[in-house]
Amino acid sequence: MPHLYRLVYYSNNHVIGKPPEVADAIASILATSRVNNARADITGALIFNHGIFAQVLEGELPDVEATFERIQRDPRHGEVQILAFEPAPCRGFPSWSMGYVGDSREDVELFGGIAAITGFDARRMQGERVFEIMHAIALEEQARAA
Repeated sequence: MPHLYRLVYYSNNHVIGKPPEVADAIASILATSRVNNARADITGALIFNHGIFAQVLEGELPDVEATFERIQRDPRHGEVQILAFEPAPCRGFPSWSMGYVGDSREDVELFGGIAAITGFDARRMQGERVFEIMHAIALEEQARAA
Protein backbone atom coordinates (compact mmCIF):
# COMPACT_ATOMS: atom_id res chain seq x y z
CA MET A 1 0.00 0.00 0.00
CA PRO A 2 1.48 3.41 -0.96
CA HIS A 3 2.39 5.80 1.80
CA LEU A 4 1.54 9.46 1.78
CA TYR A 5 4.39 11.90 2.41
CA ARG A 6 4.38 15.62 3.12
CA LEU A 7 7.30 17.88 2.27
CA VAL A 8 7.43 21.48 3.52
CA TYR A 9 10.15 23.77 2.23
CA TYR A 10 11.00 27.40 1.73
CA SER A 11 13.21 29.08 -0.82
CA ASN A 12 14.40 32.57 -1.51
CA ASN A 13 12.66 34.31 -4.38
CA HIS A 14 14.85 34.78 -7.43
CA VAL A 15 12.04 36.15 -9.59
CA ILE A 16 13.07 39.63 -10.60
CA GLY A 17 11.15 42.40 -12.26
CA LYS A 18 8.44 44.91 -11.69
CA PRO A 19 5.27 43.80 -9.84
CA PRO A 20 3.37 42.86 -13.04
CA GLU A 21 6.30 40.75 -14.24
CA VAL A 22 6.60 39.03 -10.87
CA ALA A 23 2.83 38.38 -10.84
CA ASP A 24 3.11 36.84 -14.32
CA ALA A 25 5.98 34.61 -13.16
CA ILE A 26 4.00 33.42 -10.14
CA ALA A 27 0.97 32.75 -12.35
CA SER A 28 3.22 30.70 -14.65
CA ILE A 29 4.62 28.71 -11.71
CA LEU A 30 1.11 27.98 -10.48
CA ALA A 31 -0.23 26.99 -13.91
CA THR A 32 2.66 24.62 -14.60
CA SER A 33 2.55 23.18 -11.08
CA ARG A 34 -1.16 22.49 -11.28
CA VAL A 35 -0.79 20.50 -14.51
CA ASN A 36 2.31 18.58 -13.40
CA ASN A 37 1.01 17.93 -9.89
CA ALA A 38 -2.40 16.70 -11.06
CA ARG A 39 -0.63 14.27 -13.38
CA ALA A 40 1.54 12.97 -10.50
CA ASP A 41 -1.28 13.00 -7.89
CA ILE A 42 0.54 15.67 -5.87
CA THR A 43 -1.47 18.09 -3.75
CA GLY A 44 -0.33 21.12 -1.82
CA ALA A 45 -0.16 24.87 -1.56
CA LEU A 46 2.24 27.72 -2.18
CA ILE A 47 2.63 31.03 -0.40
CA PHE A 48 4.74 33.84 -1.81
CA ASN A 49 5.58 37.16 -0.22
CA HIS A 50 8.12 38.67 -2.65
CA GLY A 51 10.98 37.55 -0.43
CA ILE A 52 10.37 33.84 -0.13
CA PHE A 53 8.32 30.94 -1.33
CA ALA A 54 6.97 28.43 1.19
CA GLN A 55 5.32 25.33 -0.14
CA VAL A 56 3.70 22.09 0.97
CA LEU A 57 3.81 19.05 -1.33
CA GLU A 58 1.81 15.89 -0.57
CA GLY A 59 1.83 12.57 -2.37
CA GLU A 60 3.58 9.25 -2.71
CA LEU A 61 7.28 9.36 -1.90
CA PRO A 62 8.71 8.98 -5.45
CA ASP A 63 6.32 11.61 -6.80
CA VAL A 64 7.10 14.13 -4.05
CA GLU A 65 10.83 13.54 -4.51
CA ALA A 66 10.64 14.03 -8.29
CA THR A 67 8.57 17.21 -7.92
CA PHE A 68 10.94 18.62 -5.33
CA GLU A 69 13.93 17.80 -7.53
CA ARG A 70 12.42 19.96 -10.31
CA ILE A 71 11.86 22.80 -7.84
CA GLN A 72 15.49 22.66 -6.69
CA ARG A 73 16.68 23.01 -10.30
CA ASP A 74 14.32 25.93 -11.03
CA PRO A 75 16.35 29.19 -11.19
CA ARG A 76 13.42 31.15 -9.72
CA HIS A 77 14.08 29.40 -6.38
CA GLY A 78 17.28 29.94 -4.44
CA GLU A 79 18.68 28.52 -1.22
CA VAL A 80 15.97 25.86 -1.06
CA GLN A 81 15.64 24.43 2.46
CA ILE A 82 13.53 21.50 3.64
CA LEU A 83 11.64 22.24 6.85
CA ALA A 84 9.87 18.87 7.10
CA PHE A 85 9.72 15.68 5.06
CA GLU A 86 7.82 12.83 6.64
CA PRO A 87 4.92 10.42 6.31
CA ALA A 88 1.53 12.14 6.62
CA PRO A 89 -1.67 10.62 7.98
CA CYS A 90 -3.80 12.38 5.35
CA ARG A 91 -3.68 15.15 2.76
CA GLY A 92 -4.02 18.65 4.11
CA PHE A 93 -4.92 20.04 0.67
CA PRO A 94 -6.87 17.16 -0.91
CA SER A 95 -8.63 19.22 -3.57
CA TRP A 96 -5.69 21.42 -4.62
CA SER A 97 -3.09 20.19 -7.10
CA MET A 98 -1.40 23.47 -6.16
CA GLY A 99 -3.29 26.01 -4.13
CA TYR A 100 -2.08 29.56 -3.81
CA VAL A 101 -2.51 30.59 -0.22
CA GLY A 102 -2.90 34.28 0.40
CA ASP A 103 -4.35 35.19 -3.00
CA SER A 104 -7.32 37.15 -1.71
CA ARG A 105 -6.98 40.92 -1.41
CA GLU A 106 -7.12 40.67 2.39
CA ASP A 107 -4.37 38.07 2.43
CA VAL A 108 -2.20 40.01 -0.02
CA GLU A 109 -2.42 42.99 2.32
CA LEU A 110 -1.69 40.75 5.31
CA PHE A 111 1.17 38.70 3.84
CA GLY A 112 2.60 41.00 1.18
CA GLY A 113 4.90 42.79 3.58
CA ILE A 114 5.05 40.26 6.37
CA ALA A 115 8.80 39.71 6.11
CA ALA A 116 9.62 43.40 6.29
CA ILE A 117 7.08 44.24 8.98
CA THR A 118 7.53 41.27 11.30
CA GLY A 119 10.99 40.03 10.51
CA PHE A 120 9.42 36.75 9.36
CA ASP A 121 12.13 34.30 8.49
CA ALA A 122 11.03 30.85 7.31
CA ARG A 123 14.40 29.44 8.32
CA ARG A 124 13.32 29.84 11.95
CA MET A 125 9.98 28.08 11.50
CA GLN A 126 9.34 24.40 11.76
CA GLY A 127 7.70 22.56 8.89
CA GLU A 128 4.63 21.54 10.89
CA ARG A 129 3.99 25.18 11.86
CA VAL A 130 4.29 26.35 8.23
CA PHE A 131 1.84 23.59 7.23
CA GLU A 132 -0.62 24.60 9.99
CA ILE A 133 -0.53 28.27 8.94
CA MET A 134 -1.04 27.47 5.26
CA HIS A 135 -3.79 24.96 6.03
CA ALA A 136 -5.69 27.46 8.21
CA ILE A 137 -5.47 30.13 5.50
CA ALA A 138 -6.64 27.64 2.87
CA LEU A 139 -9.69 26.73 4.93
CA GLU A 140 -10.53 30.41 5.43
CA GLU A 141 -10.23 31.12 1.69
CA GLN A 142 -12.41 28.12 0.83
CA ALA A 143 -15.06 29.31 3.30
CA ARG A 144 -14.98 32.82 1.79
CA ALA A 145 -15.38 31.39 -1.70
CA ALA A 146 -18.37 29.22 -0.73
